Amino acid sequence: MTHYEQRIENDLSQIHNNVATVAGTIQQALKNAVHALLTGNDDLAYSVVLGDLSVNRAIRDIDRRCHAFVAQHQPSAGHLRRISSVLRLEIELERIGDYLASIAREAVQLSETPPDSVGKNIDFLADQVGKILQDAIKSFLDDDPKLARTTKNAAYEIERTYESTFTDLLNEGEKGARPLRDLFALLIVFNRLGRIADQSKNICEDTLFTVTGETKQPKVYKILFVDEKNDCATQIAETIGHKSFSDSGEFDSAGWNPAENIDPALLGFMERKGHVPDSAVASSLMSTAHEISDYHVIVSFGGNVLDHIAAAPFHTIFLSWDIAPGPADLGSSNAEKELEDIYNELVRQISNLMIALRGENVD
Repeated sequence: MTHYEQRIENDLSQIHNNVATVAGTIQQALKNAVHALLTGNDDLAYSVVLGDLSVNRAIRDIDRRCHAFVAQHQPSAGHLRRISSVLRLEIELERIGDYLASIAREAVQLSETPPDSVGKNIDFLADQVGKILQDAIKSFLDDDPKLARTTKNAAYEIERTYESTFTDLLNEGEKGARPLRDLFALLIVFNRLGRIADQSKNICEDTLFTVTGETKQPKVYKILFVDEKNDCATQIAETIGHKSFSDSGEFDSAGWNPAENIDPALLGFMERKGHVPDSAVASSLMSTAHEISDYHVIVSFGGNVLDHIAAAPFHTIFLSWDIAPGPADLGSSNAEKELEDIYNELVRQISNLMIALRGENVD
């Protein structure tokens, strides 16, 4: 190894060690913030708030070292990817530190420790988040893309836990036994824990970019079209989605009172438009391809789908489009024109939706 190469390795090693130190401090701060919240330990909570200041200073030092590395060594390829990833990582670590300081500040505002049911949920969620954060950081420090992928997938499961704990918190609020301020504080705590899981996913993305050069793939959205019968407009919408935006979305359709069959005239129309429906069967809202809570967007035609499900999932967007139900008689002389109008309007609406979700280059 030449003297120049040794200097590069020494500088990278120093940055790596500093990142490891800050990451370890933040992991301990997570444990302390949650423990302070659950036990009412105000001194410990304030130590987390004060500790965030030293974390910020350490992150600024890492930032300075990274920029100095670029200026001095003008890196390329792998070294440049690594420094670029560290610069992103430091932002994520700083945000996590801010979330922990927020949890600690909310802890000292509580009139008393959280109720048992809520406290157990916080403890459980914090354990999950802590493990995900630990593995995300380990994947980065060890250049382990396999662990990064596994951890990123595990982080998505946090959303289910978050929805459950949110419901329990609402139930606690309905009892009226705690001040409203306490409930808002606990809601903020749940939110911050969820955001830490999100930042952990980003750290996993940093690992993958550093080691493999792999960049984050655009999100694929699950979209459900719903009306009463699922025998015309929603069937058309699903096939348009499959044909035009197969790389950007997964499309399904259903009805809250599905028809017994699909008119062959509709299937003929779709084939003339260059679309071959995946299925010639009307589907029930109760037996969709995914759980209702797994859909990112649910679009209803001619009615409110919320009247036909138990509750609106926290992360799902519900839209209502003014789309005609379809010809009463698909064999009539006007049916083709009515279907054409519905088709054109759906192409426009679906295109606008996908642009909103994925941007102008959606496909």
